[in-house]
Amino acid sequence: MTTQTPERTLWIGEAAKQVGVTTRTIRYYEQLGLLGANRRRVKGARRLYSEADIVRLQQVIRLRDLLGLSLEEVVALAEAEEARQGLRSRWADTLTDAEQARILDAAIPHVERQLELVRARQHTLAEFVDELTKKLHTLRRRRATLQHQPSRSANRGGGGRSAVPPAGIEPAHEV
Repeated sequence: MTTQTPERTLWIGEAAKQVGVTTRTIRYYEQLGLLGANRRRVKGARRLYSEADIVRLQQVIRLRDLLGLSLEEVVALAEAEEARQGLRSRWADTLTDAEQARILDAAIPHVERQLELVRARQHTLAEFVDELTKKLHTLRRRRATLQHQPSRSANRGGGGRSAVPPAGIEPAHEV
């Protein structure tokens, strides 16, 4: 006789504490369809979360924070991952090459969509890196120019800086 250990569940407050978010955030993610607990819960019943729900919540937060994805993008990635999980389950029960080929054909667009979202984020990050690199170059150039100019405070008796930057240097708002 085998006995199954019941799956460990957490109340919403426990889940929020374990994952490091507020209960309000978890409720909002449920509304967006990012967590499965909302589908199983009877209206008015206390929210319970399985280990799978906690893992899913951690993945959502990782995608949101690590990649800086919007919640809509996270939803799209999560939906694609759910679809792939369903295909993986079908794969385990598949005996024919033809059925496996159909499963692979169905999985490819989901991975392509996920990759498209991640690459779009990479592009945005690359643009930001370029912008910051240019800004850093400008600041270093400005600093080098200041080192090679006579001190303005000596010319004005310590009265401060001129509002006009040296030739070829962008205005101070670049700092």
